[in-house]
Amino acid sequence: MTRHEPQDLNDRQLRDRAVAAARGDAPFDVLVLNGQVFDAITGEIRQADIGLVGPLIASVHAPGLHSDAGEVIDATGLIAIPGLIDTHMHIESSMVTPQTYANAVLPRGVTSIVWDPHELGNVHGLAGVDWAIDATRDLDLRVIVLAPSCVPSAPGLELAGADFTPETLQTLLARPDIAGIAEVMNMQGVIEREPRMSGIVQAGLESGKPVFGHARSLQGAQLNAFMAAGVSTDHEITSADDLMHKLRAGLGIELRGSHDHLLPECVAALNELGHLPGSLTLCTDDVFPDDLFQAGGLDDVVRRLIRYGMPASWALRAATYNAAVRLSRPDLGLLAAGRRADLSLVDTLENLNCQRVICNGLTVALQGRCLTEPETIETQPLRSSVKVHPLTADDFRLRVDAETGSEAETDSEAETGSETETGSETEAGSHACAEERIVTVRTIHQPRFTQHGSVTARVIDGVVEVPEGVTLMAVTHRHGLAEARPRLAYLTAWGQWRGAFASTVSHDSHNLTAFGGNEQDMAAACNAVIDMQGGMAVAIDGQLVATLALPLSGLISDAHLEPISTQFVALRKAMDKVVDWQPPYLVFKACFGATLACNAGPHLTDRGIADHALGSASLPPILTPGMVATVTS
Repeated sequence: MTRHEPQDLNDRQLRDRAVAAARGDAPFDVLVLNGQVFDAITGEIRQADIGLVGPLIASVHAPGLHSDAGEVIDATGLIAIPGLIDTHMHIESSMVTPQTYANAVLPRGVTSIVWDPHELGNVHGLAGVDWAIDATRDLDLRVIVLAPSCVPSAPGLELAGADFTPETLQTLLARPDIAGIAEVMNMQGVIEREPRMSGIVQAGLESGKPVFGHARSLQGAQLNAFMAAGVSTDHEITSADDLMHKLRAGLGIELRGSHDHLLPECVAALNELGHLPGSLTLCTDDVFPDDLFQAGGLDDVVRRLIRYGMPASWALRAATYNAAVRLSRPDLGLLAAGRRADLSLVDTLENLNCQRVICNGLTVALQGRCLTEPETIETQPLRSSVKVHPLTADDFRLRVDAETGSEAETDSEAETGSETETGSETEAGSHACAEERIVTVRTIHQPRFTQHGSVTARVIDGVVEVPEGVTLMAVTHRHGLAEARPRLAYLTAWGQWRGAFASTVSHDSHNLTAFGGNEQDMAAACNAVIDMQGGMAVAIDGQLVATLALPLSGLISDAHLEPISTQFVALRKAMDKVVDWQPPYLVFKACFGATLACNAGPHLTDRGIADHALGSASLPPILTPGMVATVTS
């Protein structure tokens, strides 16, 4: 897609030709006849023809008014709609290259996406952002690239593969191919006016480019402070009440399809309001490869909203005109003279089955297939990103120092001070056997909206025995900037695990993360991922039962979408054998966001158990007398 947008439409000769064609004094390049047009302003569907000149819509006029054109497209029985605009997403979440992603969504009528490549940024730094821009430069899909704001998402609590300072953001924002600051996730840093986050947001404000947000669970004074800092949007809606609270506060909303369980109540709240707010747009955020292959991208979000009761005209307006206004792109989002010729011909507004997709005045997809294949970009810069030696079951055992009762400290920890000392006694007495004791271990309770908790556990020969019903979690730094040693935590309300899962897709620092019911399966799954140089693996009874190789950044495969989807489906099915899911929170997707330390509550990172509210990156796993496990905000 041209990097000269939207200024390319201001060419004098282009406008001269468009005006002449609109008057009837010159032919159109393309004339779409005999169809209907969806009006994203009024919500109407009316009979009209559309005349195109180059990348410009020159005329939307009464049927039969003009007939002179270089190419005539018969749209009988079809409805022309503006190209869909996904206002917030991560291509990496679909585990495919930008080229493969474009081939999946363009034929479905998605003509523009706003990509936050912070997954690539967290692994490769500026080189990852550069690759993202290069990989999208020649696509027919319009990819609006933003500067990742949170690399890492919680500085001091985790280590990613890079560190983006305010100066880094200034450098990125000076580039014409960077359209703004991507979701600002370090909410507390913004609210508390920490110098780093204040500088990052200020860089966006001074650039004149938008600052997009991530305002999960913020309300009242905290939400006001977040917005007063200069952040203008949010996609982290947690309920219908949260949606309405943020709409009333004046925050731009990117209603996301990745949390489907919330959409029905959000639709009901909007229907009760009686109109679609102009500040509401739609986004996918994250789409797994099987969902992308089977259902699509933003088009799938639109269809689901309609199924849940939203008027089709509202859903389409949110995905087109509202999105264009939000992005300050007056050339997009509407089928009208003077706008950009991005449109799809669909059977109905409810089905959105695209027969033809036009971008910049050119047909780019027919009957569900792209017409051109962009050149393959070099992927070598994304390879060899998993810098971890093979692990053993012993690496996943929590040890207790025989003298202090605290977690056993390695020599490297003593040098770096990365673990906090916990005192000189354990919380409970000893058993008859001197080698067996009882300790109290800190836990992270529940997959979402995490809380602090604790359990008692036996210590046998210095090793903590994982209590029944507790899930073991480990995060290992994999970027080569620190020791690659698993950090451990006990999880509660994660079900009874009958195997293990390991992944380098672990938002947003993407360190090697594993969950399991025993140490042997944890080691087997992690070693499979290490051998693949990134990806996912499931192990049961010490045997690998499913894998998905993601050798590019540990996030992406350069294979075609269908085989990636097939392998991902097999991996999902394997996980159904490992744990009994309990929607909406204990779901497979929870495994990928469990390390998000920027969110409220305790989270395990490559530095240890972290809690932003406590300002600590390494809360001690073993509790001693007087220590408090539960922290109430």
